[in-house]
Parts: sequence; C-alpha cells; structure tokens
Amino acid sequence: MSRRDQQSGLLSIGLPDRDQLNKELGGGIPRGSIVLMEGDYGAGKSAITQRMSYGLVQEGAQVTLLSTELTVSGFIDQMHSLNYDVTKPLLEEDLLFLEADFDTGGAFSDDDGDRMELLKRLMEAEVMWDADVVFIDTFDSILRNDPTFEALVRQNEERQAALEIISFYRDLISEGKTIVLTVDPSAVGEEAIGPFRSIADVFLELQMVEVGNDVRRSISVKRFAGMGSQVGDNIGFSVRSGTGIVIESRTVA
Repeated sequence: MSRRDQQSGLLSIGLPDRDQLNKELGGGIPRGSIVLMEGDYGAGKSAITQRMSYGLVQEGAQVTLLSTELTVSGFIDQMHSLNYDVTKPLLEEDLLFLEADFDTGGAFSDDDGDRMELLKRLMEAEVMWDADVVFIDTFDSILRNDPTFEALVRQNEERQAALEIISFYRDLISEGKTIVLTVDPSAVGEEAIGPFRSIADVFLELQMVEVGNDVRRSISVKRFAGMGSQVGDNIGFSVRSGTGIVIESRTVA
C-alpha cells in the first residue's frame, strides 16, 4: 500500500528533492480516480507519465504502465535518460511495464498478429489491473487500433462504446484504483473523447509552444476533484536529459 495523505486520499507522486511536481499538484493525485492527461504529439504526455510512475513507485505504490509507443528496452533506456532508474522496481514487480505492440502480435493481438478486440482483451488482462495505479499511454492509440471500436465510429456509435469503457473503469476506481489515460485529442473524435473529459476526476491539458529555438511546455489544470492544497492552474515544465522533469514556473489565473 502506498503512502498517502490520509485526510485527502491523495497518492503522493514523490521526488520532493528532484522537482516540485507533487507540490504543484497539491500533494499528489486522488486515490480511486480517473485522470485524463490530454495533449498533442510532443506536449510531454509520456514524460509526465514516466515521471509520475517512477515517483509513485518510490512512494510505495504498485504501478502498471501500458505503452503503445515503447518496447521494454526502449522504456528502460528512456527512463535512464531522465535519471529515473527503474531496474529495481521492474525486477521486484512494483512496476509492471506492458508493451502494446499492434504490428508484431504484442500483448493484445491474437496468434496471427491481428488486431482483435483490443479493448476487450485489455479489460480481461487481470494482471494489468492488480496495481494501485494504471497508466495507459496513449489511450487514443488503443481506441484507434481496435477494429470493433473503428466499426462503431463508422456507425456513429463511439459514444456508447466510450460509456461502456467508462463503466468498466468506474468499477475499478470503486476498489480504490487510480487510472491515468493519456490522449492526443487530434487523433480521436470529440464523440469518443468527450465522455472521458466529462467523467475525469482530474483533467490535465498539456501544451507545447515553440518560442524561437526554445520549447516551452505547461500543464493546465482543468479539473482537480478533491483538491488538496492549492493546485497551480498552469504549471510550466521542461524535460531535461539526465535530470528528468523540471518545474519552471507557475501561474494562477
């Protein structure tokens, strides 16, 4: 069981000596919640996911991270480049990394490597949901690579499919689990993502702006249910090789 603020029910994402992200989020993310992290390609969704998962494990939480972009070795290399050493958590199974390889018959493909009912297989993969916190990075890739969901999109019934997924997630969060979904809003339709925006307990919008040769990233806190101490409305950050996430600035509207 992870250490957390007993009064607020927050799961600390830790690393107070490394960065101020946990502090800026008011002490962590709510236990038993759905967290939606939205942003275009390059906005930093994966980097924040990796930072949060590492910090949670350091605080004693059990974490599952399903990636649609990285292999296991790629994940370890990426974490190492950010100075987040995950070798021990992986070996001790405090951190479970799953690779959703759509093209070569990964964890959620059938024996022929076909993309078959990905969402159904995802929900039935019990080992994935044993953790305190489950990250799916990126959730829109799961939706786009599920032929059943694609068929529903063609029939304009993706909203109903989204509601069924939400029902499954609600059952999990009722058990105290936290689910973090990353989404590229340009990759899926409003009908598909709208329901997730509506029900998310925490809604974070990641943005990236290029100013000359400089890339400025920020986390805009759109919703934070059960807010602990003051949460910054806009949290500036950068991703630095060898250092990890660095909080740069904070502005409150």
